[in-house]
Amino acid sequence: MTKQTFLQGTLILIVAGMITRFLGFINRIVVARVMGEEGVGLYMMALPTLFLAITLTQFGLPVAISKRVAEAEAAGDLNKIKRILVVSLSITGVLSIIFTVLMILLAPWVANHLLTDSRTVVPLLVISPIVPIIAISSVLRGYFQGRQNMKPQAYSMVIEQIVRILSVAFFTNLLLPYGIEYAAAGAMASVILGELASLFFMLRMFSIKKRFKVRKKFLSYLQSGGKTMQELLSIAIPTTGSRLIGSFSFFLEPILVAQSLALAGVQTALATKQYGELAGYVLPLLMLPTFITHSLSVALIPSISEAGAKNKTKLIHYRIHQSLRLSFASGGLATILLTSFAATILQLMYGTSNAAYMLALMAPFFLLLYIQAPLQAALQALDLAKPAMWNSLIGAVVKFGVMVGLAAQPAFGIRGVAISIVVGVLVVTFLHLAALMQSISFRIPFGDLAKMVVLIGVTWWIGSELKALLAYNVGEVFQFAIISITLTCLYIILLFLLRFLTKDELKQIPFLQKLIK
Repeated sequence: MTKQTFLQGTLILIVAGMITRFLGFINRIVVARVMGEEGVGLYMMALPTLFLAITLTQFGLPVAISKRVAEAEAAGDLNKIKRILVVSLSITGVLSIIFTVLMILLAPWVANHLLTDSRTVVPLLVISPIVPIIAISSVLRGYFQGRQNMKPQAYSMVIEQIVRILSVAFFTNLLLPYGIEYAAAGAMASVILGELASLFFMLRMFSIKKRFKVRKKFLSYLQSGGKTMQELLSIAIPTTGSRLIGSFSFFLEPILVAQSLALAGVQTALATKQYGELAGYVLPLLMLPTFITHSLSVALIPSISEAGAKNKTKLIHYRIHQSLRLSFASGGLATILLTSFAATILQLMYGTSNAAYMLALMAPFFLLLYIQAPLQAALQALDLAKPAMWNSLIGAVVKFGVMVGLAAQPAFGIRGVAISIVVGVLVVTFLHLAALMQSISFRIPFGDLAKMVVLIGVTWWIGSELKALLAYNVGEVFQFAIISITLTCLYIILLFLLRFLTKDELKQIPFLQKLIK
């Protein structure tokens, strides 16, 4: 099995992430055109229930498997790797059966009482078989990540989206005559087919170069897997806790926003519009660079775990520094553009610039969100998943406290919601940093910090000068394109001049190896 370096694995996942985001965008267009707003509404209403079931079924095991397999791989312990797979498949198998049955039994109650639309029962029932499929996929994904082979996951992501796109139009059109709820169920069926194709591919990749037979002496490995289960659950339970905190926060946020804005005297219709601009326009733009930082995080866990198993302390520190440097570099340009051209970007994408003040306010602070994912991955790789979970909980509590305190005041209103989200990001990021400093004496080099300031400062200053030179006006597409292209080129040059990307790192990229000597 081909093992990639940290940067090679990251690059593979980044490319796959870019492709799947583009394909996912096409998929949403197809679904919207075939089913219309009402059908998309039914489809989207059923998805949170599915995501909750998947989160509970996976139980944080992909992260735990990735770490433990990397450690066993470093020690050359094949029996340990097999035991990890056996125990993981058993846990997810039992959980998938439980939650699939619960989804089927509770679908009518969820549709009628929680989602308040009885038509959602059909897509909920149709999507329930996907739970065991994703359960098995999550185990294999963690296994490949632990062996630092990101290609199976990357290919499977692309295959899943291609199959989904090819099947969604067929099933939605086929079932649309029976009712809009059946069309939504057809869209769900395409999701199942995509995940099934992805699973078959990963199973094939696993069987091609497997070094042991999972089914051979399965029960004996399971019976002797008590210690392995404890090792997996020590990471899986806090990881699941962190995700559940995020899911609950996502559920609670619009409720608190609506109540707080009502206290501030904002009418319901206006409050809904303002929150829609924040959650539907501003936050998706701010989250754009996160697919890069997520890729770094996925590759970071097995890399640090392997280094820890071999007692390579300096390599652990280097990998964390490297991931933070690259995360900052990937989000820096987006931060500058979103801050300097907030109104233009919103106008071009959504036809309104009403939320420009919130985008310009939040963008500079979201640089810390881009480094948050690698910090959390580092904590998980160092057996510090529990502190990471508590940090997420503290951040959520502080965010909601600030939200209620500020948004309820007429002087702040929706700005208070934006500020609370920023405060939540700051709290969690700094708590993650503090946990690393306490546990492994981690320190951010002042040289890297200074280079970050220079990179952002110089690029932002040049952008301001170009805006003044061209007499830039909001909404001027041609001027915006010229300035954006110029700043992008300048930013890339500065990345190399300031050594955010080093020659040794570039040599790890296959198509650049022959160009760099």
